[in-house]
Amino acid sequence: MLNTENITNLIKSKALAMGFDSIGISKAGFLENEAKQLERWLNSNKNGQLSYMENYFDLRVDPTRLVLGAQSVISLMYNYYPTETLQNKELKISKYAYGHDYHEVIKNKLYELVKVLKIEIGDFNARVFVDSAPVLEKAWAVKSGLGWMGKNSNVISKKRGSFFFLAEIITDLALQPDSIETNHCGTCTACIDACPTNAITPYEVDASKCISYFTIELKDQIPEEMKGKWDNWIFGCDVCMDVCPWNRFAKPHNEPLFALNENIKSYTTKDWIELTEPVFKAHFKNSPLKRSKFSGIKRNIQFLMKNNEDL
Repeated sequence: MLNTENITNLIKSKALAMGFDSIGISKAGFLENEAKQLERWLNSNKNGQLSYMENYFDLRVDPTRLVLGAQSVISLMYNYYPTETLQNKELKISKYAYGHDYHEVIKNKLYELVKVLKIEIGDFNARVFVDSAPVLEKAWAVKSGLGWMGKNSNVISKKRGSFFFLAEIITDLALQPDSIETNHCGTCTACIDACPTNAITPYEVDASKCISYFTIELKDQIPEEMKGKWDNWIFGCDVCMDVCPWNRFAKPHNEPLFALNENIKSYTTKDWIELTEPVFKAHFKNSPLKRSKFSGIKRNIQFLMKNNEDL
């Protein structure tokens, strides 16, 4: 008969064997402090057009409303730091979008993990989440000891930096919770100082000023006041993580599906400018770039061309 400690250790060993880089556990319950922070952030309109952040507020701050009988939140970390980066490219893409869409890759691994665990443990209730449901994944990662909330609002690990995806399994299993990691940002303000649009204040990001928001989430035309502030990003932005001192500990991932898309690697600025929708759909059918759609990518490129004489 497996006890709580045995089950907890089994879950961790199976997760690591499946390629997850780190796993932590916290007790499921209402996130009181985070609920107040989220409410204040929304009331300040720092979500921009991210209206979905206003939806399902009660579910977002309490996982016991998402999963019947939930007792534990299992938080997992999956590395995406690339083995090779785009060098000297005039147009830039966030590292997390180099390969396959992480939602599909990681969710499949989570389903397989739950399947394996049910064979070992017996049946239990669980739901898996990868950045696509009302779950405050960063808060749970911190509570589960995977790292601390950095000043750029990304979870940072002392051993791995911050180039990783987060995922969760919310379950009715009673597991041993992990201890919380202490904050190691200290007096560093590198991310705040480097942000091209001044979107970062300590431990908070104003999404309505963030380059990732403009290049991915915004459906309208890009505001003219952003002229000259983009540093040629056409999808996402890595500036606040690239300058973080803890990312000197980032190590390349071992996930073949996250390998640099050969099309992205070979594209010149001219290729991007002349990109057609059929080619976009063929070259990026499994890519996170689908989130911006062809129209969004073209809009971003056109904005940069209009406001950058060097392109």
